[in-house]
Amino acid sequence: MASSITSKPFLGATKPNSSLSPDLQRLSFSSLRISIKPRTHKKLQIQAAGSTFGNYFRVTTFGESHGGGVGCIVDGCPPRIPLSEADLQGDLDRRRPGQSRITTPRKETDTCRIYSGVSEGVTTGTPIHVLVPNTDQRGHDYKEMSIAYRPSHADATYDMKYGVRAVQGGGRSSARETIGRVASGAIAKKILKLFSGTEVLAYVSQVHQVVLPDGSVDHDTVTLDQIESNIVRCPNPDYAEKMIAAIDAVRTRGNSIGGVVTCIVRNAPRGLGSPVFDKLEAELAKAVMSLPATKGFEFGSGFAGTLLTGSEHNDEFYTDEHGRIRTRTNRSGGIQGGISNGEIINMRVAFKPTATIGKKQHTVTREKEEIELLARGRHDPCVVPRGISLDDSFPSFTFFRRLVSIHFPFATAIFEGN
Repeated sequence: MASSITSKPFLGATKPNSSLSPDLQRLSFSSLRISIKPRTHKKLQIQAAGSTFGNYFRVTTFGESHGGGVGCIVDGCPPRIPLSEADLQGDLDRRRPGQSRITTPRKETDTCRIYSGVSEGVTTGTPIHVLVPNTDQRGHDYKEMSIAYRPSHADATYDMKYGVRAVQGGGRSSARETIGRVASGAIAKKILKLFSGTEVLAYVSQVHQVVLPDGSVDHDTVTLDQIESNIVRCPNPDYAEKMIAAIDAVRTRGNSIGGVVTCIVRNAPRGLGSPVFDKLEAELAKAVMSLPATKGFEFGSGFAGTLLTGSEHNDEFYTDEHGRIRTRTNRSGGIQGGISNGEIINMRVAFKPTATIGKKQHTVTREKEEIELLARGRHDPCVVPRGISLDDSFPSFTFFRRLVSIHFPFATAIFEGN
């Protein structure tokens, strides 16, 4: 039922004024009546979002763990860059499941196909569509999860937010979503190498309580071959064996452990990043912390820097033999004031133990009944050996986005051959 409000006469008039128009005369002498419809509360509509990252170099990932396939669409890639499936496949193979005894036993070849954006071996400047089919799905492994929530998974929060979720494999919360990030990161890494000689590498620096000592890896000289020389992807052979033994020990008991991945960026141009909210380390933190299972991020001296005094922590400047301003130490991690300074950028990302384990755990059903759940499916006993492919791919297009945003006219001239 409509309601009405009657106001007092306004415009200060009590009788007709011939100087006013007829419309204004009626307005000035009439009581104002406003009809108000009853307020109806619309049901809050939740919009699914968050699958696109970037501005100049935009990446949208799609697909689910047990659907038809996963992949990405990359928009903003410059034209005439040599590109083929082989450029992407190497990084996808490093992420691929079933590659060793310390990873998930799920068998996928993760063979990628490029369906658009590339013609006769070069990019066309149009969106690049990359698809990786799923071939080893086992949806029946997740029957119990349709009614009960797995501890420390996204099952409960997805239900709370959307009221629906893809049960098999966790849907979009599955780490299989990261295939699109690896594929797009491989494209960004290639462009960074061509444009500025920038190289992004990552290696495992900790598995559970096995910690690689500081300084045991030379960030100036470490190579991808050294990192790839063992199944845990730690460039120090002695510590690699200890890490593998730690993973084997929990794997055979149906349990899991976490670890730390260190990522370095060599030959990063100076001037990437902007104050105040677009600081380079802030953008990198957002990029890597959006990866599944991440629980911590630090760059440079990180939390250990809190144990130092200012005189111990400061990076003093000097001029090298080529006349360039450098720092004698690199506790800043290659970023000062949110802007890259030309030194090696280094960061560390902490990954939690894999949530799905082969042990019964207490949980509740969607009807709030408390039960014990033994989660099924195939999962990594430790995610960090495969996580390095994410930590050197996903930051790559963060760097490329910042590079293009700062040097866009110059970059465009180079890419267009002017």
